[in-house]
Amino acid sequence: MTFDDLWEMYVELHQKYGKDSYKHISQLLKDAKERHRRDFFERKPDGDHEQSWRSFKGKNFEKLIQRIITESVEDLGMKVVNGNRLERSRNLSEELSTVKNNLMINYDEFGLHLPDVDIVVYKPETLRIVAVISSKITLRERIAQTGYWKLKLLAYESTEHIKVYFVTPDEDGAFRASDAPKKGRAIVETELDCTYVLTDADFEQSGKVKLFERFIADLKRLSES
Repeated sequence: MTFDDLWEMYVELHQKYGKDSYKHISQLLKDAKERHRRDFFERKPDGDHEQSWRSFKGKNFEKLIQRIITESVEDLGMKVVNGNRLERSRNLSEELSTVKNNLMINYDEFGLHLPDVDIVVYKPETLRIVAVISSKITLRERIAQTGYWKLKLLAYESTEHIKVYFVTPDEDGAFRASDAPKKGRAIVETELDCTYVLTDADFEQSGKVKLFERFIADLKRLSES
């Protein structure tokens, strides 16, 4: 199974649910897991499928979110680039080299380093970075690290304007209402700019925890400010 297969499954989902497709991402991943399992055991009858699936799911969920948002972001006059591309590519275009430099964090004698983010949104006419996005299946995956990068970006005048967003289907239920908020929600509410949730489950929304459908509208307001 490849990312193209996963994308085809999403396209079918979108044909069925339209703008509410994002609410069914968790079911999409469950269906993809079964397909991935069949393909895996055809190739490796005695292999460790769970380990292979975790790797596939994490990497391709990030790609899926980027593909889903790219057209809408470009309609706003902005561009999207994968964080790994900035990190790993040595032969970047002049445009992406400038975007990379605009995101660098200065660790003094330890050099300049990029924050660990999955997606970077920027304005092509100025190459000013508008937002960075981390996209993970659960809040347990890298939420504290994402909060750390937000604090580092805030520490410098050149990067303090960059919004830090988190996108998740919240499969560990961190946003479901309770009298004692989980650690992940506490970090989101106090450290990040916003988290967008892809789910049809009930959860308590706030100014910083919203349904995914509100992402583009929020980004539009940000781009106009």
